[in-house]
Amino acid sequence: MIVGKYREQIFYLFFGVITTAVNWSVFIFLVYLDIALAISNVVSWITAVTVAFFTNRWWVFKSSTKGFRNISNEGIAFVGSRILTGILEWVLVPIFVQIGLDRFIFNVAGLDAKILVTIVVIIGNYVISKVWVFKANDTKCVDSYGIIEQKPCRR
Repeated sequence: MIVGKYREQIFYLFFGVITTAVNWSVFIFLVYLDIALAISNVVSWITAVTVAFFTNRWWVFKSSTKGFRNISNEGIAFVGSRILTGILEWVLVPIFVQIGLDRFIFNVAGLDAKILVTIVVIIGNYVISKVWVFKANDTKCVDSYGIIEQKPCRR
């Protein structure tokens, strides 16, 4: 069955849409309350990344990591990776516009660059989450001394 074979990718896209809806909803709500755009954007981003972390952890990648320290390490890696891909997006959109992806789509200049970079970021976030943040959850445990164990976690 195709859903079973691609469950992880389908769930990633589904919860990505949910996360985007949360981001936009929080942003719109805060702007409606006359909160400054920059603050509204930061709060909506933090909210969305938090929702993305838990949905990815629980339903997409089914993380089995246990313990406050280990889960915190996953969270830090997740937020760090989202900051890095956010910087990538911030850098690439103007570069792509500069090299010619600057067409007006829906009366928005450079939307083709934004769409392309968004696709790159979505794929990048998925790969980073799969191979780094939520990889082999049973083999990345931190012991009481802060040393990462290379064997199954002691629960």
